[in-house]
Amino acid sequence: MTIKRVNPPSLSPPTGFSHVVHGNGQVVFLAGQTAQDATGAIVGETVVDQFERALANLVEAITGAGASVDHLAKLVVYCTDVEGYLNSLKDLGRIWQRLVGREYPAMTFVGVQRLFDPAALIELDGFVIRP
Repeated sequence: MTIKRVNPPSLSPPTGFSHVVHGNGQVVFLAGQTAQDATGAIVGETVVDQFERALANLVEAITGAGASVDHLAKLVVYCTDVEGYLNSLKDLGRIWQRLVGREYPAMTFVGVQRLFDPAALIELDGFVIRP
């Protein structure tokens, strides 16, 4: 199975995301992951800290589904601190590259007033295309 990333030249150049991701295989939907530890407590005080934990949790869910981060086709980022996120893009990019690599899924960023757990600053969900 091959995941293909397409970035039409008629669209703005993507930075940290792909415009289109497609492939063949089984679509696996991932539940939203926050910075919860194994006990369910939110860990981390900053967007960067919570992003790292939420992304690690998402990677764990992907692996548990029998897929790999290379199969991540779509990611949605929900964040209660938009300015904190935007001011941390370089740090977030380094975390992404360390945990996921240099390939990017189709992505959507949504600023929200709050998440289910009021201590959560960020939540990540999406889907993979598993071979």
